[in-house]
Amino acid sequence: MFSTTAETRVDWAMLKTVAAGFVFLGGFAIMVLEIAGARYLAKDFGGSFYIWISQIGVILIALALGYAIGGALADRFKRAAFLAPLLAVAGLFTMLIPNFTPPLLQAIVMRHPLDREISALWQKLDPALGSTLVFFLPCFVLAILSPYMIRLAARRIEQVGTISGLIYACSTVGSIAGVFVSGYVLIDVMGLSAIFRATGALIMVLAVVSLVMDRWMDNAVEPPKN
Repeated sequence: MFSTTAETRVDWAMLKTVAAGFVFLGGFAIMVLEIAGARYLAKDFGGSFYIWISQIGVILIALALGYAIGGALADRFKRAAFLAPLLAVAGLFTMLIPNFTPPLLQAIVMRHPLDREISALWQKLDPALGSTLVFFLPCFVLAILSPYMIRLAARRIEQVGTISGLIYACSTVGSIAGVFVSGYVLIDVMGLSAIFRATGALIMVLAVVSLVMDRWMDNAVEPPKN
């Protein structure tokens, strides 16, 4: 009896660890895309204050929609494997940002007549449009992870508060790490193209992990009530 209870608690701890690590890496990737993305947009739109406003605003919109839709998807599908194709698309998209987005950003800038100054309104909106085209999709998919993991990891209604607090805390810690690592390390030692490819590869790893996560979830039985 003692052995069974101890094994159950180990399985439950492993489940929480896997879910927490999953969202930690998701939060990390989001902030790398936000910080490195602002530098990337500056190549076409200049180093104006509006780039940061646009990037922060677009990422927050992606997070809000991802949280809302992710929760609904989790209630419907209830399997981590559902995340695999979404993460695979987001990862491939991120890896290819240096390849296919330069013409898109150039088109946004060059649509304005060359003999006229760009209006103040479009100086504000052009970076937002560029940020949406490049960074909305991967950040939206990554935002789905937190509510989805809460749904999968919470086995009883009385655990929802504990699990949701753990998941959002780990996601936020991952985002904090992403801010400092990208701002203080990655941008200094890697080019922007390499950062996007590495982040895309990380997202692809999450896609692979989601394929096997259901097996871990199924093997981790509920912890006994105290």
